[in-house]
Amino acid sequence: MTKSKFPHPLVLLTGCIFLGAILSYLMPAGRYDRTDDEVTGRKVVVAGTYHRVDQQPVKPFQALVAIPKGMADAASVIFLVFLVGGAFTVVDETGALKQAVGWLVHKLRNRETFVIPIVSVTFALAGALENLQEEIIPLLPVLLLLTRRLGFNALTAVAMSFGAAAVGASFSPINPFQAGIAQKLAQLPLLSGGGFRIVFLVIALIIWILGTMRYARRTRSEADSSVQEEASAFNTRKTLVLVIVLAAFAVFIFGVLRLGWDFDQMSGLFFLMGVLAGLIGGLGVSGTAESFVEGFRSMAYAGLLIGFARAIFIVLDQGQIIDTVVNGLVTPLARLPVALSALGMMIVHVFIHAPAPSVSGQAVLTMPVLVPLSDLLGLSRQVTVLAYQYGAGMCDLITPTNGALMAIIAAAKVRYDEWLKFAIPIFLILLGLGGIAIIAGIVIGLK
Repeated sequence: MTKSKFPHPLVLLTGCIFLGAILSYLMPAGRYDRTDDEVTGRKVVVAGTYHRVDQQPVKPFQALVAIPKGMADAASVIFLVFLVGGAFTVVDETGALKQAVGWLVHKLRNRETFVIPIVSVTFALAGALENLQEEIIPLLPVLLLLTRRLGFNALTAVAMSFGAAAVGASFSPINPFQAGIAQKLAQLPLLSGGGFRIVFLVIALIIWILGTMRYARRTRSEADSSVQEEASAFNTRKTLVLVIVLAAFAVFIFGVLRLGWDFDQMSGLFFLMGVLAGLIGGLGVSGTAESFVEGFRSMAYAGLLIGFARAIFIVLDQGQIIDTVVNGLVTPLARLPVALSALGMMIVHVFIHAPAPSVSGQAVLTMPVLVPLSDLLGLSRQVTVLAYQYGAGMCDLITPTNGALMAIIAAAKVRYDEWLKFAIPIFLILLGLGGIAIIAGIVIGLK
């Protein structure tokens, strides 16, 4: 008997698109009224305004059309994926990356296990600061080269980058896209409850790092010596290419943190980096162009996954059933005791995150509904924000509708079922930690 295989990600996402279309026939359509919020600058729902609307079933052909619409909606991210893939293929062709990694591996000789906590903490801090996700894609080629040289597999590279960033973002006291926007909507001071969150952030990060190190030790293989062979080929051209790469990352960080850069600006920067690296690295105009094309080809799958994931939300939105899901999940919480209601809010956010995979979008959808409910129950608004952070934020680790996750594992050539096998046990432990934090917040009267 042939062993059943986990569905291919494209099959899984396509199935979710058509499942959403089917649900638009089966579930009642409904909407909350929305209003412009001056504090957040976004449209937010108005509590208590949920109402039925005319059924808007999504026909099979409409579901198919949602796929190119998803591609168009996610175009900025998809182009970033393509241009980053092309740029780093160019850099790799110059031999500069292998040179740099060979030098780093030499410096870390007999201390390879330190790489995982160091890299994980770095990415967790970036996640805590600005909800790092798609921005990890430019760093993948270097991380994959490093982990391969140390004998770790590609999943380890994803775990200590994307995974650590997601954990940092979920437990962060300052993440503007999670804690920041939720606290604004709850009319709480920014950074309030920061010390409490930092304690649980440290615990959560330790759990994730230990889980990653345990996996890395169990799966470690013979180190790839091909990188070290390149070390002797060091020359001025490769040094200049590395300078260009480092300068690009410095501009990238400054642009994101200080200039408010979006994906389009990032794409332009990495395209320029690739062109300069190819010309200075000796590939010539044609060689640089050919390397870009090869990079585009290698990233096509990752780009498709982002568009397909976005198409799921489009179908659910066209069917006008997302608000129905939220209303159906939130309403029963009013009949529960305070502690169970708070834990229930976290679980509700877990289920809402699949149809509404944007954490900031989920905040403006749910917080205006849950904050008045928490006031009626006598539940601290700060605890309500915690329930949102832990439930929605942690789901970024596993939900297939998160285009960033699907693109990153695709770019790293990690199967989705392999990632789930690794991530779900730690995700459940961290969800339990979130539950403990929520109860602790209620007990100490966190405000």
